[in-house]
Amino acid sequence: METNKQAKKNENLLISIVFNIVIPVLILSKFTTEDRLGPIWGVVVALLFPISFFFYDYFKQKKTNFISIIGFVSILLTGVIGIFEFPSEWLAYKEAAVPLLIGIAVLISLKTPFPLVKKLLYQEEILDVEEINGILKEKNKEPELENVLKNTTYMLAASFLLSAILNFVLAKILIKSPTGTEAFAQELADMTMYSYVVIALPSTCVMMIALWYLFKQLKKLTGLETEKLFAKHLQEQMKEQ
Repeated sequence: METNKQAKKNENLLISIVFNIVIPVLILSKFTTEDRLGPIWGVVVALLFPISFFFYDYFKQKKTNFISIIGFVSILLTGVIGIFEFPSEWLAYKEAAVPLLIGIAVLISLKTPFPLVKKLLYQEEILDVEEINGILKEKNKEPELENVLKNTTYMLAASFLLSAILNFVLAKILIKSPTGTEAFAQELADMTMYSYVVIALPSTCVMMIALWYLFKQLKKLTGLETEKLFAKHLQEQMKEQ
């Protein structure tokens, strides 16, 4: 059962990469010349694939999340800028604004009953939340958990801030041509391709540091071994390996 779940996750990841990166990059690179789709329709067709994947994933999972919705809006805004031929400089500001808004939302959520850190990191897909909460309640260490989650939130917000800065710099470096041109479509393809290395990798590293800090502090507060902090289905996978 767990093997099947892992296979499905790997399959979803592969489909995500194909629909969100590979196909759009190929279309923007090879099919935006005037004798093919042209620069405007090339952008439209390229963006249809990540948009289609968003709806495919939504109907398959029967749920979505805040970051997926923001990502979807970001794709739509890219399409609007390209199709209606707004100044290409707008793309750099849009690329920076999206992760910046997520980071701000993560910080603001600390003041609400539903902090986003619990949706992103301190959640049942990753951690055995029920077991951890039970132990912390017995030890009367729930206030310490809130401090740990607050610090983790700051780290998480920092990862989105880093992403915003890198997004802006990359867009400024790569996007030079006016929207609605073949050159713009090619530059958009380059940015789509490079962003997953230049942006996603450093941001993921910061997020992993936040996750490492969370695990370290939970281990200290609960007295559990690291592997016991993981969700039950992840513990089963570790045993199988």
